[in-house]
Amino acid sequence: MSIKSDNRHLYLQVIDRIKEDIKKGAYKEKEKLPSEFDLAKNLGVSRATLREALRILEEENVIIRRHGVGTFVNTVPLFSSGIEQLNSVTAMIMQGGKAPGTIFLSSSIVGPTEEDAQRFGITEEEEIFQIERVRTANGEPVVYCLDKIPGKLLPKDLTHDSESLFELLEKKTDSIIGHAITAIEPIGYHDKISPLLNCDPETALLLLKQMHYDLQDRPILYSLNYFRADMFSFHVVRKRN
Repeated sequence: MSIKSDNRHLYLQVIDRIKEDIKKGAYKEKEKLPSEFDLAKNLGVSRATLREALRILEEENVIIRRHGVGTFVNTVPLFSSGIEQLNSVTAMIMQGGKAPGTIFLSSSIVGPTEEDAQRFGITEEEEIFQIERVRTANGEPVVYCLDKIPGKLLPKDLTHDSESLFELLEKKTDSIIGHAITAIEPIGYHDKISPLLNCDPETALLLLKQMHYDLQDRPILYSLNYFRADMFSFHVVRKRN
């Protein structure tokens, strides 16, 4: 069935029609769409118009195109968070209606790298507590976390069985996280991390690099969090002055 003509550009109408078909279940998650020839014919538009619509839908992560294979409906993220809101991974999973869990991979006391020393304002002779975990949602691995905390902030008898490092810092130290500076980096398949998260080769990751500061603006936690991009989405609320 072709789309109905209105005053907007045809490719915008095609975008809305495909989104509507996905919403109504005509095309399900991970399902392959018809070929460009068939889809353009069904919608009554040129292949050039269809390709422009598909390009934008891919940018919006509505679809995913695999070279030589076809175009597929992307998975709708289970978890969504405003990047301006500082939440722990535990809180994000709980807000998504899932039970958070942790697979502890390793924890160690290490010497700081040159970058660590600069980030935390410490000497290279001081120690860093480093913990490596996989966070789960209802038992399914969804985030790989590598966290670093200056050793001088933590008690010698520290145990790390807490789900949330935010809670751990507040309970075991005098430090309360006040804010963080975050950088987001989309990456593709990662040889180590993607298998830990049970990712397909085409599943992308979203890397959040975050330096957390306490209420006195002291850097106390540096985190590298690798989120499955098919399960998490982040957005920013921008307001006009």
